[in-house]
Amino acid sequence: MDEGDDLRLIRDPAQVRLLSSGVRQEMVDTLAALGGAAGVASLAEQLGRPADGLYYHLRALVAGGLVEELPSEGGERRFRLVGGGDGPLRLSYDLGPNGNAAELRAFIHGLLQIADRDFQAALGRSDTVVAGPARTLWASRNKGWLAAADVAEVNALLARLGELTSQPKADGREQLLSLAFVLSPTEARSKRRALRTP
Repeated sequence: MDEGDDLRLIRDPAQVRLLSSGVRQEMVDTLAALGGAAGVASLAEQLGRPADGLYYHLRALVAGGLVEELPSEGGERRFRLVGGGDGPLRLSYDLGPNGNAAELRAFIHGLLQIADRDFQAALGRSDTVVAGPARTLWASRNKGWLAAADVAEVNALLARLGELTSQPKADGREQLLSLAFVLSPTEARSKRRALRTP
């Protein structure tokens, strides 16, 4: 899809700044996982938070143009992600002088905090699978030299992982998993720091 046609691509730095809050990231991710729209009670249940505590963040997300309120159903207020199509909101990366690098830093900080919390919680669950094809817990840090074709393959695989882990609940899809990743270029260090000796 061309970026210009992507209605869920966030270009506004103020909107990226709104998502630097881990709670708001979770709310947006959960709305996507629930098919893009949900009542406040469903959202609160999925997040394990009291519904009253979500309204402040929902108002901020609505004011920021990331979420819109729907007509109430059965007396329950409902909200949905803006834009068309399926899946989560996506961020535009503008690293130029007037870009959104500062907002991206704050967003990634929140994202990594959520990932750490999810990982720590999974360590204490009896149903967590740590080996084999049904594995549900995995963390890794890799660093290596890639050719242009390797980078293209990594991006294709990450895009596919993003699609798989952003599907809404449906028959046959009963397991809720989260995936967080950071792909980043790095520079080789020409000199290693001398190791301190006691």
